[in-house]
Amino acid sequence: MMENKVGIGIVGSQFISSIHAEALKTVADAQIIAVMSPTEGNAKNFAEKHNIPNHFTKIEDMLALNEIDMIIIGAPNDVHCDITLKAAMAGKHIVVEKPLCMNLSEADLMINACKEANVKLMYAEELCFTPKYVRLKELLDKGTLGEPVLLKQSEKHDGPHADHFWDVERSGGGVTMDMGCHAIQYFRWMNNSNPIKSVYSQMSTSVHTDKTMGDDNSIIIIEFENGVTALAEESWTKLGGMDDRAEIHGSEGVAYADVLQGNSIQTYSKKGVDYAVEKAGNTVGWSFIMYEEIWNYGFPQELSHFVDCVKNDKEPLVTGEDGKAVLEVIFAAYESAGTGKKVMMPFKTNVDKPFKLWKKRKDK
Repeated sequence: MMENKVGIGIVGSQFISSIHAEALKTVADAQIIAVMSPTEGNAKNFAEKHNIPNHFTKIEDMLALNEIDMIIIGAPNDVHCDITLKAAMAGKHIVVEKPLCMNLSEADLMINACKEANVKLMYAEELCFTPKYVRLKELLDKGTLGEPVLLKQSEKHDGPHADHFWDVERSGGGVTMDMGCHAIQYFRWMNNSNPIKSVYSQMSTSVHTDKTMGDDNSIIIIEFENGVTALAEESWTKLGGMDDRAEIHGSEGVAYADVLQGNSIQTYSKKGVDYAVEKAGNTVGWSFIMYEEIWNYGFPQELSHFVDCVKNDKEPLVTGEDGKAVLEVIFAAYESAGTGKKVMMPFKTNVDKPFKLWKKRKDK
């Protein structure tokens, strides 16, 4: 057990890293030591905003700090693997934002490097810590709803928070890579990691054809070996603010959870408000105003969990292996969208980016 606070280095300075910094302020055993961003101005401004004592433009310089016990990677997808390998070699525990990496080969490199270095690797899936979804899981596990039959989860808004997601060469795919990963791990968690039997998907680029070669709408149907069916709906084309909800249909009951609107203040304003909800856009007229938004999504709980894992040598709830399993389903979903057929699991491929499996059909 560690006696002191867990020293943390943040990799990234944009949207998700800001959430990490704010969430960590609520974690008593955490202390942010440094932030790293390749853009000097970004790192410096981020450090000043969040009162972080050190800022760097090179990951090697940050990893050299002995005070850092763990890092949180909120950088673009195409550098997740490289940063993880360097951090593992430096003996730092690691949280990697979704998706885990670009492909299955990178996932194996990351998992093996962390095992060899004896450092912990957590795949950051906040839905496993979202209070409403945690309660759904409790209802299911206690038998309140009977046996699970159908699981549904959807996340919709008007586009990615990080600009690199528009570029499929850097992100690996579109909305499925960005948000489908949430639903996939949510389903695996709800269904106690029961093996997945098949994946079927349909994808389209409906609105953002001028910005991306990736999908901006996606529907994924997952069939589990135990007979449970799961349906994910993901969209970058929904206006008016973030929408995130889930359903569990069981043999003896049903439960619905709306993460955001269910915890909002319904408001009408002729002038609009300064901030209503993530991705709200225009707030003139009716809007739903969030409070404790980061807590409602589970970010403080997620990072508090991993800090506890580092401090007390525990296994993370969501691991690198989970991240790889999610990535395998993502590849299968793009393959299904590309062929128009159901894909049986397990699915193996040497393709370096998921979107290429879908694009091969679009190019015909």
